[in-house]
Amino acid sequence: MTMNSILLCLAASGLFWSAAAQAQDAVAAKALASRSACLACHAVDKKLVGPAYKDVAARHKGQAGAHEVVAARIKSGGSGLYGPVPMPPQPHLKDDELKLLAGWILAGAPDR
Repeated sequence: MTMNSILLCLAASGLFWSAAAQAQDAVAAKALASRSACLACHAVDKKLVGPAYKDVAARHKGQAGAHEVVAARIKSGGSGLYGPVPMPPQPHLKDDELKLLAGWILAGAPDR
């Protein structure tokens, strides 16, 4: 096996494991959103009580610090950014859970 073949195999393997990890994260994030009642007010692609996750992702696209901003908003709640209906705070969520949810939302809330 040539060095190029070995490197190609390693790169393909890394992409496979990365995709598998992202799919696992999406499943975990969606389950966390469901347990935390986020999905009672938010949907992926349409406004319910709160904005669609795709709209949140679009608003923050390319912004430095977007993950931290969205995670902080989830934790503290608030109103006014997307309308007058307040979003209740989620202070019980741990930092890693907030990071997971924020990343998932900013990715457009994929199923996998």
